[in-house]
Amino acid sequence: MILVCGEALFDLFAEDGDGGQLTLDARIGGSPFNVAVGLARLEVPVAYFGGLSRDFFGRRLKSALETEGVDTSLVVDSDALTTLSVVGLDASGSPAYSFYGEGAADRLVSPDQLPALPDSVDTIHLGSFSALVSPIGESLLQLVRREHSKRLIAYDPNIRPTVVADLAAWRGRLDELLPHVDVLKISSEDAETLFPGAEPAELARGWLARGPSLVVVTRGREGASAFTATATASVPGRTVAVVDTVGAGDTFQAALLTRLGEIAARTRSAISALGEDTLADLLDYAGKASAITCTRRGADLPRRAELLA
Repeated sequence: MILVCGEALFDLFAEDGDGGQLTLDARIGGSPFNVAVGLARLEVPVAYFGGLSRDFFGRRLKSALETEGVDTSLVVDSDALTTLSVVGLDASGSPAYSFYGEGAADRLVSPDQLPALPDSVDTIHLGSFSALVSPIGESLLQLVRREHSKRLIAYDPNIRPTVVADLAAWRGRLDELLPHVDVLKISSEDAETLFPGAEPAELARGWLARGPSLVVVTRGREGASAFTATATASVPGRTVAVVDTVGAGDTFQAALLTRLGEIAARTRSAISALGEDTLADLLDYAGKASAITCTRRGADLPRRAELLA
């Protein structure tokens, strides 16, 4: 089982209307929430750990997780409100986010609320702004430090400067997490944001030396690359009719972790032994899943049958 940790929220897609009106289309979201749903749709046993409000939005989020088959027994229920993210799309369909979440339920998970994990959990995934904002950021850092010797740790920074504008803080949290992370997935856009002008391949080699067994750099429509200490692989992107790219990176991560499980490679030793062909297969599988999401509005992640079609 994979335990996914972090925020769950509602994305409010904004569209201009006549007479200065603004139409908001509310969709469930949040990067870790999306990864959890993506894993469930790919038929991977998955549990979710995070704070969910008892308000209308929070109840809908919890119900959606349970409907998808995600284990919610580790959820921290809260009287705080649910984070709302207003999403506007640019001409290319790329999302621009504004977050309304100060003091919201997803941020208020404290270290004393960390659960004891069942033996069935072999992998922990975390990412996005929950790994940084207080107090949940410190809680998740404590969790991975506690569990790294027993389980695989996957991390996707998924930078959100509209939530935390201080890029030094994002770099600092990456530095703190790296020794405890086994699978690091990062977009080339996030890498450029954190380390302007740096070559992603050079960054990947530096990160490998500091802890991870696998680093994956995604490049949107240009494909993705994977790096281990002994092998490297790259695959091109897929040409699809893009509606928007919301949830594409989360889909990639869910599919990547799914495929690692299918080839019995959700351990540090197994990942270290992966060759070029297997790395390319991982990237191709995850890229196919991500491309499907891009053809639909919002984070509507694919089901296993769609990938097998």
